[in-house]
Amino acid sequence: WDNADFSRGAGTTFYQEFSTLNTAKPPFVRDVEAKVRRYLRSSYSAVWTLKITWEKAPVHAARTDTRKTITYQAVLTTDGFRSYILMLYQDGGMQWDYTRLTSTNVLIGYT
Repeated sequence: WDNADFSRGAGTTFYQEFSTLNTAKPPFVRDVEAKVRRYLRSSYSAVWTLKITWEKAPVHAARTDTRKTITYQAVLTTDGFRSYILMLYQDGGMQWDYTRLTSTNVLIGYT
């Protein structure tokens, strides 16, 4: 995610923390639990979840083109023993023109 450039005031980054050890779970956390259960085919009950959103993030360097942006999220969650990350991207995928980046070995996700 280091190719986003928020230096020109375009785009926003924000986060929301959900501590659900002894509280009712909001719909977002229940949705995360359902995704983990479905993708991993295992039982899962979150005690903590963090949602980080990069909204309308312009490509580095933003001074060249602020029209093409991307919105994406990282959702970190744990049951206290196992931890997972969901990486979610806006419909349509990456909107940046990767051919104009200084590096062309661009990945969506992690390795």
